[in-house]
Amino acid sequence: MEDDFLVLNIREYIKMGKAGEDMLRQVFSSFKCEKNLDVESFLTEQSIDFTKKNQSVTYIVISPDKNNIVGYFTITIKPITVNTDEFSNTVRRKIARVSEQNSDNGKYSLSAYLIAQLGKNYDDSIGNTISGDNLLSIALGKVKELQYMAGGMVVFLESENKDRLLDFYEKQNGFKRFDTKVTKKYKENSHTLVQLLKVI
Repeated sequence: MEDDFLVLNIREYIKMGKAGEDMLRQVFSSFKCEKNLDVESFLTEQSIDFTKKNQSVTYIVISPDKNNIVGYFTITIKPITVNTDEFSNTVRRKIARVSEQNSDNGKYSLSAYLIAQLGKNYDDSIGNTISGDNLLSIALGKVKELQYMAGGMVVFLESENKDRLLDFYEKQNGFKRFDTKVTKKYKENSHTLVQLLKVI
């Protein structure tokens, strides 16, 4: 599946200096995601700076036949706290191996891979070149590469509390809810994100 697409770490452009960053911005200019403008604005306005500061790393997914960006994802490492009461015994044991348990509340603290952004290009010229399942699978494949080199076994993400998104992550891709997070979008009112994890 990943062989059907070219996956590029944007550091490959950034290390070329201004010329590389200008090339990236040209590539980004064809990315459209009206369904979630935050996903679009992160790529175009923040991904380069975040990668340069080592806050996260963004990967762009290119369709070799059309040479267009069809999607992207951003990975970083973040600490999380997990209540494993709703998890199977197998998952609990795996989480326990890479975490510390708080004796007061029984929750586990660990560092995990965060898929911080996941976005498809909905520009009309691209069409439905890649599915959400394919894009997530490519992102998880990259996490598995990092896992092979550095260890760890938990990946998580944060989703808007919408049924179609939660069905996508939970029913179609095997993630499980473990917490919620209240956040603010710019000057808008706060809203809740659902945090989901998967042991890989």
